[in-house]
Amino acid sequence: MKAVAGNFTNVHFRIFLLLLGFPLVAQAGFLQREVDFSKYDVPLYTQIVDRIKGKIAPRVGEGTLTRERYFIIPFAYQDRGNHPEFSHSFISVIRVFADTKQPKLTLGLATRKYKNREFEAFTISWLPRDFLSNPHLCVFDGPGSRIFPRNNKCPISPGRNFTLAETIKLAVDAKNAVAMWGPYEIRKEAFDLGVRRKRLLDGGTIKYRADDRLYRKDKIAISCFHAMAGLDELYPNGGLFGTGFMMWGFNGTARVLIEYSEKASNKGLLLEPVDVKKDRFVFVYAPTAGGPVPYNPAKSASAYHR
Repeated sequence: MKAVAGNFTNVHFRIFLLLLGFPLVAQAGFLQREVDFSKYDVPLYTQIVDRIKGKIAPRVGEGTLTRERYFIIPFAYQDRGNHPEFSHSFISVIRVFADTKQPKLTLGLATRKYKNREFEAFTISWLPRDFLSNPHLCVFDGPGSRIFPRNNKCPISPGRNFTLAETIKLAVDAKNAVAMWGPYEIRKEAFDLGVRRKRLLDGGTIKYRADDRLYRKDKIAISCFHAMAGLDELYPNGGLFGTGFMMWGFNGTARVLIEYSEKASNKGLLLEPVDVKKDRFVFVYAPTAGGPVPYNPAKSASAYHR
């Protein structure tokens, strides 16, 4: 029995040493994460736009484009710890025009051009209207408000659909990590649903609330997640926020993608498979070129500082 007890003690002592030494192993570089500083001086918004263009251009090719093509690019940003008040989920939608016929332009969308391609694009990024000047988001306020929605004293706010440039500025100002997935190709019907969602938000009848559990069903107020979730369903339900616990930031957008692949693809809206882990590309803030990165949630990432 003494031998058994001695072995049991030795095992626990080894585990203790392993746990004690783990932070030292990480600091020694054995668990280093790769950060690419080659575009460090390129503004983050430009890095993102260039990546989108670089991914879509080869897919539509340089020859004559005989049909329109449609794409979605889901995004998220978050801080260390993924606090909900510093996290956000949003999505951009793109329509590339065909070369062989005059397109019927979408009302309210500007036509843009990249190389020899004309396209339309918009973003669904739902936040309080004054968020650029007052970026202090109330998510939970009150004892037990995370569990009991009626205990949450956070106000309902007038909402606004922010542009991609505005949304990325918010992330840069907060020095957050930013993730993007895709672009994924979608059908025209999915693009049309996105346009319909944008017009609903721009219409001013729906307001913003981060915790929308008591308000989304009656179309009073919704969160950023529900503004972009469910291309074919405005208010999906299930779990906290209709998604599950801690479903904001990267987790929130990943959940949206799972819903897209499980629901939209069954109706033929999403034209390609989704891998929420492998498809994710991350941008992280670094104070100096080649220096330490305060927060990096990815194995590999591109650095930015402005």
